[in-house]
Amino acid sequence: QVQLVESGGGLVQAGGSLRLSCAASGRTFSVYAVGWFRQAPGKNRESVAVITRSGATTYYPDSVKGRFTISRDNAKNTVYLQMNSLKPEDTAVYYCAAGPFSYSMDYWGKGTLVTVSS
Repeated sequence: QVQLVESGGGLVQAGGSLRLSCAASGRTFSVYAVGWFRQAPGKNRESVAVITRSGATTYYPDSVKGRFTISRDNAKNTVYLQMNSLKPEDTAVYYCAAGPFSYSMDYWGKGTLVTVSS
């Protein structure tokens, strides 16, 4: 079992930046791939970034590629999502998730709200 807690959300103007953090407790964090997902009102949840267990490989959808960067510090049991050049359409609740593989997430945090004003 692993528990995940997101932080760093808030209100930012378009073009601004935020850094989200996902702190993990419980089982050794380094055994898990970790992803950031988001869900906007009335929309399906979507993946915005995934990082493998070692941190060597990352994945991004085209909608955030070049603007978002995922990273991890296994010594601190923390994963980060640096979000730059934010757009109003990035407004959503952002969730951190962990699992044995990048395509299989078993554990989820409660989310942090990001609001981007135009």
